[in-house]
Amino acid sequence: MPAPRIAIRDPALSAELLSRAPLRFAGGADEATDRPAHLRAASGLAALGSMFAVVLDDVNFVALVDPRAPAQARAIALPPGPGGRRQFGDSRATKHLKLDLEACVATGGDSPMLVAFGSGSSPARESVVVVRDITGATPVAEIVHAPALYGRLRTAPSFAGSELNVEGALLLGDTLRLFGRGNGAVAGELRPVNATCDLSWPGLLAHLRAPREHAAPESSRIRQFLLGELAGVPLGFTDATAWGDAILFTAAAEASPDATRDGEVHGSAIGIIDARGDVRWTPIVDASGRVVREKAEGLLVADDARGELWVVADRDDEAQPSELCRVRLRGPWRAGDQEARSDR
Repeated sequence: MPAPRIAIRDPALSAELLSRAPLRFAGGADEATDRPAHLRAASGLAALGSMFAVVLDDVNFVALVDPRAPAQARAIALPPGPGGRRQFGDSRATKHLKLDLEACVATGGDSPMLVAFGSGSSPARESVVVVRDITGATPVAEIVHAPALYGRLRTAPSFAGSELNVEGALLLGDTLRLFGRGNGAVAGELRPVNATCDLSWPGLLAHLRAPREHAAPESSRIRQFLLGELAGVPLGFTDATAWGDAILFTAAAEASPDATRDGEVHGSAIGIIDARGDVRWTPIVDASGRVVREKAEGLLVADDARGELWVVADRDDEAQPSELCRVRLRGPWRAGDQEARSDR
């Protein structure tokens, strides 16, 4: 395996928070379906035309969001979990039962489909959610338990490290690239790692449709990354999105003791992996230049010409809605960008 790619904090780059808005479900809470009033623990974004899907890590719902109306998200119910419940967390002593959906991708066409991935950080989190015809009148949602898939990932220690924690996904043609977050606990000689690996997308879909007939695809092109620290806390991947021939990523500096427990968040970063494989990043800051101390968990390009991004921030608080944030990039993010964004 190649040597880890070393990420550099680049002082020429900036990522400024422009706006933030709470994410809420249209119609509010619904006791009959165990739906909360707001989107909590938002953990991933996927583009669906002018809309996007938001996956949540502790609620069995997916949200369709129009960025012009973030407080009117459409709720798509997933099959309920144990006890018929769809909300899981510390307040119900059921956090260990949540799907922990942390990454997602979407496909277009006549019948758009969302595929969302559990983190794999425990056996209860080894499921993949498939929502077919997600933008239609009657989406069909299925939870596929996928221990063989996660078993393959876990037995590749160069990707999984000491504790598997899938946090980002990116579809590149017929290849699915997964991003593993290196926030696990040390286990013997194994340490947590930030890493990516590639899977065959057609092979994965075949496995999810018929796991007994089609083996889980093997991982390939594993790459490790040394992302550095923010406020003395190691950064870990939380999502990624394509940006021309480069990849943008979010990473969080969270002092968590392992891959299943939350910790104090010291800030988040936006980074870029360019076509040459060079990796640079900068913290997300407010208008005064102070680091925003929230966890960025989902990422999409909002306006390429203006260098603006959509980011969802998880408050790590069941009672607080996740937020839809708009972030503007300035500086030489891409080749030929030496003067880009500086006068905007």
